[in-house]
Amino acid sequence: MSDDTDRHAMKMAKKKAARDKIMATKTAEKGLIIVHTGKGKGKSTAAFGMIFRCIAHDMQCAVVQFIKGGMSTGERDLILEKFPDKCAFHTMGEGFTWETQDRTRDTEMALAAWEKARELIRDPANRMVLLDEINIAIRYDYVPIAEVVKFLQEEKPEMTHVVLTGRNAHADLIEAADLVTEMELVKHPFRSGIKAQIGVEY
Repeated sequence: MSDDTDRHAMKMAKKKAARDKIMATKTAEKGLIIVHTGKGKGKSTAAFGMIFRCIAHDMQCAVVQFIKGGMSTGERDLILEKFPDKCAFHTMGEGFTWETQDRTRDTEMALAAWEKARELIRDPANRMVLLDEINIAIRYDYVPIAEVVKFLQEEKPEMTHVVLTGRNAHADLIEAADLVTEMELVKHPFRSGIKAQIGVEY
């Protein structure tokens, strides 16, 4: 082998040994509070990736959509058609707030979605529950942040993962979470006049 190949092999061996040492200390398991937020695209997309991962591992899971209305999406259509026994799917919203323009109705729908979310999270059979766009409902004070944090900390079953998506995640939720990812907007085709498209946005 060349000197470069030898050096690379030695470097990778040291890196693997260090990594193995770190991994040996990571033995605990728990249900995580996971937050996907930020102005960038991909928050719900990443969350649905985890839902499909659960389905693939034969794990019971559930989705509650807080804002999105009755518009057909690829994720919802696939789950309802192929995996209704593995993933309960509840679309509780009626569309984005600028479309409904009815704060009282939006609040009622968001609180109903939160009640359904609590029911699904309390059921230990559900290993993961996705609360899609709940951060928006919290931001507009449709759902009280203190109530959400208290419930997740005190009533969530030990091994249940809960994923909360949407822009502008509340600081208290970020503090309570185990895993927080902020999607950063670098470029978006919408700014160039390109509309949302099947297979990319929905």
